[in-house]
Amino acid sequence: MDNFIQELQRLFPDLEVREGADMPALVVPADQLLALMAELKEKRGFNFLADLTAVDYPEDKRIEMVYHLLSVPGMAEIRVKVNLDRQQPEVPSLTALWPAANVQEREAFDLMGVKFPGHPDLKRILCPDDFAGHPLRKDFRLQTEGGE
Repeated sequence: MDNFIQELQRLFPDLEVREGADMPALVVPADQLLALMAELKEKRGFNFLADLTAVDYPEDKRIEMVYHLLSVPGMAEIRVKVNLDRQQPEVPSLTALWPAANVQEREAFDLMGVKFPGHPDLKRILCPDDFAGHPLRKDFRLQTEGGE
């Protein structure tokens, strides 16, 4: 895995590598995500997008996108992270690489407010269309009849 990571760092000089307890995490700027993911899928065998999610860090004014990739025949896994501005979280859609990203990106949009340019149909998936806010953000407060 060390040679693999070194090769990726040569291709993506802004790539940061963090060792995790279960797998390495590659941290990449949002504008390099598509190129990195295409490299991982098409040339490195990570052919399965297992999941994607977003984590809210209001104290750091960021939202972190987290992607888990698997190499099904190679029995390897890797985590990719992208830090986004919390006020305008935006990262390119992965639907062109993995059509299954469609639903997962819609969930992150609906619940966390992350926008995915290039997504074919980015709209709410769980909350009503007229719902105000993003319920998984840590500062979200549900209004009650008493205004509390």
